[in-house]
Amino acid sequence: MKRLLVTGGLLMAVVLAGGEAFAQTGTARGKVLDEAGNPIVDVKVMLDFQGGVTRHYETKTNKKGEFTQVGLFPGDYKISAGKDGFVPNGFEHKVGIGDVTYLPDLKLADAKKAAEAEAAKQQDDIVPLFNKAADLGKAGKLDEAEAGYKEVLAKSPNIPEAHVNLGYIYRQKKDWVSAEAAYKKALELRPGYSEATSGLIAVYQASGQTDKARELASAATGDAGVQFDLAAELLQENKYEEALAAFQKAAAADPNNPEPIYYIGAINVGLNKVDEAKANLEKYLSMNPTNAQNVATAQGLLQALTPKK
Repeated sequence: MKRLLVTGGLLMAVVLAGGEAFAQTGTARGKVLDEAGNPIVDVKVMLDFQGGVTRHYETKTNKKGEFTQVGLFPGDYKISAGKDGFVPNGFEHKVGIGDVTYLPDLKLADAKKAAEAEAAKQQDDIVPLFNKAADLGKAGKLDEAEAGYKEVLAKSPNIPEAHVNLGYIYRQKKDWVSAEAAYKKALELRPGYSEATSGLIAVYQASGQTDKARELASAATGDAGVQFDLAAELLQENKYEEALAAFQKAAAADPNNPEPIYYIGAINVGLNKVDEAKANLEKYLSMNPTNAQNVATAQGLLQALTPKK
Protein backbone atom coordinates (compact mmCIF):
# COMPACT_ATOMS: atom_id res chain seq x y z
CA MET A 1 0.00 0.00 0.00
CA LYS A 2 1.36 3.38 -0.95
CA ARG A 3 1.61 6.00 1.70
CA LEU A 4 0.46 9.55 1.12
CA LEU A 5 3.11 11.87 2.36
CA VAL A 6 2.03 15.38 3.23
CA THR A 7 4.50 18.03 4.23
CA GLY A 8 3.77 20.15 7.26
CA GLY A 9 3.20 23.28 5.17
CA LEU A 10 0.75 21.53 2.86
CA LEU A 11 -1.12 19.96 5.77
CA MET A 12 -1.47 23.34 7.42
CA ALA A 13 -2.82 24.79 4.16
CA VAL A 14 -5.42 22.06 3.92
CA VAL A 15 -6.53 22.55 7.52
CA LEU A 16 -6.78 26.30 7.06
CA ALA A 17 -8.73 25.90 3.84
CA GLY A 18 -11.14 23.48 5.49
CA GLY A 19 -11.58 25.76 8.46
CA GLU A 20 -12.31 28.71 6.19
CA ALA A 21 -14.90 26.70 4.24
CA PHE A 22 -16.59 25.61 7.47
CA ALA A 23 -16.61 29.18 8.73
CA GLN A 24 -18.58 30.28 5.64
CA THR A 25 -21.69 28.34 6.74
CA GLY A 26 -24.07 28.77 9.64
CA THR A 27 -26.13 26.69 12.06
CA ALA A 28 -29.73 27.29 13.07
CA ARG A 29 -31.45 25.94 16.16
CA GLY A 30 -35.01 26.29 17.33
CA LYS A 31 -38.03 24.72 19.00
CA VAL A 32 -41.52 23.79 17.83
CA LEU A 33 -44.19 24.06 20.51
CA ASP A 34 -47.95 23.82 20.76
CA GLU A 35 -50.03 26.80 21.87
CA ALA A 36 -49.65 25.76 25.52
CA GLY A 37 -45.86 25.76 25.22
CA ASN A 38 -45.44 22.00 25.14
CA PRO A 39 -42.82 20.50 22.77
CA ILE A 40 -44.04 18.69 19.65
CA VAL A 41 -41.97 15.71 18.54
CA ASP A 42 -41.30 14.59 14.94
CA VAL A 43 -42.33 17.86 13.34
CA LYS A 44 -40.98 18.33 9.83
CA VAL A 45 -39.04 21.61 9.70
CA MET A 46 -38.04 23.14 6.36
CA LEU A 47 -35.53 25.92 5.82
CA ASP A 48 -35.63 27.63 2.42
CA PHE A 49 -33.01 30.20 1.43
CA GLN A 50 -34.53 33.47 0.22
CA GLY A 51 -31.44 34.89 -1.51
CA GLY A 52 -32.36 34.02 -5.08
CA VAL A 53 -30.62 30.64 -5.18
CA THR A 54 -32.53 27.44 -4.41
CA ARG A 55 -31.24 26.00 -1.16
CA HIS A 56 -33.68 23.76 0.69
CA TYR A 57 -33.02 21.96 3.96
CA GLU A 58 -35.21 19.62 5.99
CA THR A 59 -34.95 18.29 9.53
CA LYS A 60 -37.21 17.02 12.36
CA THR A 61 -37.75 17.90 15.98
CA ASN A 62 -36.59 15.62 18.80
CA LYS A 63 -38.47 14.66 21.98
CA LYS A 64 -37.88 18.13 23.37
CA GLY A 65 -39.31 19.75 20.26
CA GLU A 66 -35.85 20.99 19.29
CA PHE A 67 -34.25 20.99 15.85
CA THR A 68 -30.81 21.85 14.51
CA GLN A 69 -29.67 22.42 10.95
CA VAL A 70 -25.97 22.85 10.11
CA GLY A 71 -24.20 23.87 6.92
CA LEU A 72 -26.53 26.73 6.09
CA PHE A 73 -25.47 29.34 3.57
CA PRO A 74 -25.76 32.70 5.40
CA GLY A 75 -28.72 34.92 4.62
CA ASP A 76 -32.48 35.13 4.97
CA TYR A 77 -34.47 31.90 5.32
CA LYS A 78 -38.11 30.98 5.42
CA ILE A 79 -38.52 28.50 8.28
CA SER A 80 -41.75 26.49 8.17
CA ALA A 81 -43.04 23.53 10.16
CA GLY A 82 -45.90 21.09 9.77
CA LYS A 83 -47.32 17.89 11.20
CA ASP A 84 -50.63 16.06 10.84
CA GLY A 85 -53.15 17.39 13.33
CA PHE A 86 -51.60 20.86 13.47
CA VAL A 87 -51.94 24.03 11.41
CA PRO A 88 -48.68 24.69 9.48
CA ASN A 89 -46.81 27.80 10.51
CA GLY A 90 -43.60 29.64 9.68
CA PHE A 91 -41.62 32.87 9.62
CA GLU A 92 -38.53 34.42 8.01
CA HIS A 93 -35.23 34.82 9.87
CA LYS A 94 -31.62 35.64 9.03
CA VAL A 95 -28.94 32.99 9.60
CA GLY A 96 -25.43 34.25 10.25
CA ILE A 97 -21.95 32.81 9.71
CA GLY A 98 -20.11 30.74 12.28
CA ASP A 99 -21.96 31.15 15.56
CA VAL A 100 -25.24 29.33 16.09
CA THR A 101 -28.35 31.32 15.16
CA TYR A 102 -31.09 30.72 17.74
CA LEU A 103 -34.48 31.02 16.12
CA PRO A 104 -37.69 32.21 17.84
CA ASP A 105 -39.97 29.43 19.04
CA LEU A 106 -42.28 28.24 16.29
CA LYS A 107 -45.78 27.51 17.60
CA LEU A 108 -48.32 25.25 15.90
CA ALA A 109 -52.06 25.42 16.61
CA ASP A 110 -54.18 22.30 17.01
CA ALA A 111 -55.94 21.85 13.65
CA LYS A 112 -59.26 20.66 15.12
CA LYS A 113 -59.48 23.52 17.61
CA ALA A 114 -58.48 26.02 14.93
CA ALA A 115 -61.19 24.69 12.60
CA GLU A 116 -63.81 24.91 15.37
CA ALA A 117 -62.77 28.46 16.18
CA GLU A 118 -62.94 29.46 12.51
CA ALA A 119 -66.37 27.84 12.16
CA ALA A 120 -67.63 29.71 15.22
CA LYS A 121 -66.30 33.01 13.87
CA GLN A 122 -67.83 32.32 10.47
CA GLN A 123 -71.15 31.50 12.14
CA ASP A 124 -71.08 34.80 14.01
CA ASP A 125 -70.47 36.62 10.72
CA ILE A 126 -73.12 34.73 8.75
CA VAL A 127 -76.11 34.65 11.13
CA PRO A 128 -76.90 38.39 10.79
CA LEU A 129 -76.66 38.14 6.98
CA PHE A 130 -78.92 35.07 6.93
CA ASN A 131 -81.51 36.72 9.19
CA LYS A 132 -81.49 39.87 7.08
CA ALA A 133 -82.08 37.85 3.90
CA ALA A 134 -84.92 35.95 5.61
CA ASP A 135 -86.58 39.22 6.69
CA LEU A 136 -86.31 40.57 3.15
CA GLY A 137 -87.93 37.42 1.81
CA LYS A 138 -90.81 37.68 4.28
CA ALA A 139 -91.28 41.31 3.22
CA GLY A 140 -91.61 40.21 -0.40
CA LYS A 141 -88.37 41.89 -1.47
CA LEU A 142 -87.35 38.92 -3.55
CA ASP A 143 -84.42 40.43 -5.45
CA GLU A 144 -82.83 41.76 -2.26
CA ALA A 145 -83.47 38.48 -0.46
CA GLU A 146 -81.87 36.56 -3.33
CA ALA A 147 -78.80 38.80 -3.18
CA GLY A 148 -78.66 38.32 0.60
CA TYR A 149 -78.68 34.53 0.41
CA LYS A 150 -76.06 34.60 -2.32
CA GLU A 151 -73.86 36.70 -0.06
CA VAL A 152 -74.29 34.12 2.70
CA LEU A 153 -73.39 31.27 0.34
CA ALA A 154 -70.38 33.16 -1.01
CA LYS A 155 -68.98 33.16 2.52
CA SER A 156 -70.11 29.65 3.44
CA PRO A 157 -71.43 27.59 0.51
CA ASN A 158 -72.47 24.52 2.51
CA ILE A 159 -75.48 25.84 4.46
CA PRO A 160 -78.48 23.74 3.35
CA GLU A 161 -81.01 26.16 4.89
CA ALA A 162 -79.68 28.99 2.70
CA HIS A 163 -80.08 26.85 -0.43
CA VAL A 164 -83.64 25.90 0.60
CA ASN A 165 -84.61 29.53 1.19
CA LEU A 166 -83.01 30.54 -2.09
CA GLY A 167 -85.01 27.78 -3.78
CA TYR A 168 -88.19 29.27 -2.30
CA ILE A 169 -87.25 32.71 -3.65
CA TYR A 170 -86.78 31.23 -7.11
CA ARG A 171 -90.16 29.49 -6.81
CA GLN A 172 -91.83 32.84 -6.16
CA LYS A 173 -90.10 34.18 -9.28
CA LYS A 174 -91.17 31.06 -11.24
CA ASP A 175 -87.53 30.41 -12.06
CA TRP A 176 -87.99 26.63 -11.98
CA VAL A 177 -84.51 25.74 -13.21
CA SER A 178 -82.74 27.75 -10.50
CA ALA A 179 -85.21 26.56 -7.85
CA GLU A 180 -84.60 22.92 -8.77
CA ALA A 181 -80.83 23.42 -8.59
CA ALA A 182 -81.08 25.10 -5.17
CA TYR A 183 -83.22 22.35 -3.66
CA LYS A 184 -81.01 19.62 -5.11
CA LYS A 185 -77.94 21.28 -3.61
CA ALA A 186 -79.66 21.38 -0.20
CA LEU A 187 -80.42 17.65 -0.49
CA GLU A 188 -76.84 16.97 -1.51
CA LEU A 189 -75.64 18.71 1.63
CA ARG A 190 -78.30 17.16 3.87
CA PRO A 191 -79.84 13.96 2.44
CA GLY A 192 -83.45 13.48 3.48
CA TYR A 193 -83.97 17.19 4.22
CA SER A 194 -87.79 17.41 4.31
CA GLU A 195 -88.12 21.06 3.34
CA ALA A 196 -85.83 20.59 0.34
CA THR A 197 -87.75 17.52 -0.81
CA SER A 198 -91.08 19.30 -0.39
CA GLY A 199 -89.79 22.31 -2.29
CA LEU A 200 -88.50 20.16 -5.11
CA ILE A 201 -91.85 18.36 -5.37
CA ALA A 202 -93.58 21.74 -5.54
CA VAL A 203 -91.21 22.85 -8.31
CA TYR A 204 -91.93 19.73 -10.33
CA GLN A 205 -95.68 20.17 -9.87
CA ALA A 206 -95.63 23.84 -10.82
CA SER A 207 -93.40 23.30 -13.84
CA GLY A 208 -95.55 20.47 -15.22
CA GLN A 209 -93.15 17.67 -14.31
CA THR A 210 -95.82 15.68 -12.49
CA ASP A 211 -94.11 12.31 -13.03
CA LYS A 212 -91.01 13.54 -11.20
CA ALA A 213 -93.18 14.99 -8.43
CA ARG A 214 -95.02 11.71 -7.89
CA GLU A 215 -91.80 9.70 -8.00
CA LEU A 216 -90.16 11.92 -5.39
CA ALA A 217 -93.27 11.92 -3.19
CA SER A 218 -93.52 8.13 -3.37
CA ALA A 219 -89.89 7.78 -2.32
CA ALA A 220 -90.60 9.95 0.74
CA THR A 221 -93.79 8.19 1.87
CA GLY A 222 -92.49 7.81 5.41
CA ASP A 223 -91.50 11.47 5.75
CA ALA A 224 -94.35 13.22 7.55
CA GLY A 225 -93.04 16.70 6.73
CA VAL A 226 -92.77 16.00 3.02
CA GLN A 227 -96.24 14.48 2.85
CA PHE A 228 -97.81 17.33 4.81
CA ASP A 229 -96.19 19.98 2.61
CA LEU A 230 -97.19 18.04 -0.51
CA ALA A 231 -100.76 17.79 0.74
CA ALA A 232 -100.86 21.53 1.43
CA GLU A 233 -99.68 22.27 -2.12
CA LEU A 234 -102.29 19.92 -3.57
CA LEU A 235 -104.99 21.49 -1.41
CA GLN A 236 -104.15 24.96 -2.75
CA GLU A 237 -104.53 23.53 -6.26
CA ASN A 238 -107.99 22.14 -5.30
CA LYS A 239 -106.79 18.57 -5.85
CA TYR A 240 -108.77 17.27 -2.89
CA GLU A 241 -108.48 13.51 -3.38
CA GLU A 242 -104.72 13.71 -3.88
CA ALA A 243 -104.38 16.08 -0.92
CA LEU A 244 -106.42 13.72 1.24
CA ALA A 245 -104.12 10.81 0.37
CA ALA A 246 -101.04 12.87 1.19
CA PHE A 247 -102.48 14.05 4.55
CA GLN A 248 -103.27 10.43 5.39
CA LYS A 249 -99.65 9.48 4.70
CA ALA A 250 -98.48 12.37 6.87
CA ALA A 251 -100.75 11.20 9.70
CA ALA A 252 -99.47 7.64 9.39
CA ALA A 253 -95.85 8.81 9.44
CA ASP A 254 -96.38 11.03 12.52
CA PRO A 255 -99.42 9.83 14.52
CA ASN A 256 -98.79 12.37 17.29
CA ASN A 257 -99.26 15.40 15.04
CA PRO A 258 -102.93 16.46 15.12
CA GLU A 259 -102.79 18.82 12.13
CA PRO A 260 -103.01 16.20 9.33
CA ILE A 261 -106.06 14.77 11.13
CA TYR A 262 -107.74 18.18 11.02
CA TYR A 263 -107.23 18.49 7.27
CA ILE A 264 -108.41 14.95 6.67
CA GLY A 265 -111.62 15.82 8.49
CA ALA A 266 -112.03 19.17 6.72
CA ILE A 267 -111.49 17.64 3.26
CA ASN A 268 -114.01 14.88 4.02
CA VAL A 269 -116.53 17.61 4.84
CA GLY A 270 -116.00 19.03 1.36
CA LEU A 271 -116.28 15.56 -0.16
CA ASN A 272 -119.55 15.05 1.76
CA LYS A 273 -118.15 12.09 3.67
CA VAL A 274 -119.93 13.00 6.88
CA ASP A 275 -119.07 10.01 9.06
CA GLU A 276 -115.36 10.14 8.17
CA ALA A 277 -115.34 13.90 8.66
CA LYS A 278 -116.91 13.70 12.13
CA ALA A 279 -114.61 10.88 13.25
CA ASN A 280 -111.47 12.76 12.23
CA LEU A 281 -112.57 16.12 13.60
CA GLU A 282 -113.46 14.55 16.94
CA LYS A 283 -110.11 12.75 16.99
CA TYR A 284 -108.36 16.03 16.18
CA LEU A 285 -109.97 17.86 19.09
CA SER A 286 -109.21 14.96 21.45
CA MET A 287 -105.49 15.36 20.72
CA ASN A 288 -105.45 18.81 22.40
CA PRO A 289 -104.18 20.74 19.35
CA THR A 290 -102.63 24.18 19.80
CA ASN A 291 -103.70 25.75 16.51
CA ALA A 292 -106.48 28.02 17.78
CA GLN A 293 -107.85 28.82 14.32
CA ASN A 294 -108.11 25.16 13.30
CA VAL A 295 -109.63 24.24 16.66
CA ALA A 296 -112.37 26.85 16.21
CA THR A 297 -113.03 25.67 12.64
CA ALA A 298 -113.16 22.01 13.71
CA GLN A 299 -115.65 22.83 16.47
CA GLY A 300 -117.81 24.80 14.03
CA LEU A 301 -117.76 22.00 11.45
CA LEU A 302 -118.69 19.40 14.04
CA GLN A 303 -121.56 21.52 15.23
CA ALA A 304 -122.79 21.90 11.66
CA LEU A 305 -122.49 18.15 11.02
CA THR A 306 -124.28 17.13 14.20
CA PRO A 307 -128.08 17.09 13.84
CA LYS A 308 -129.94 19.23 16.38
CA LYS A 309 -132.13 17.30 18.78
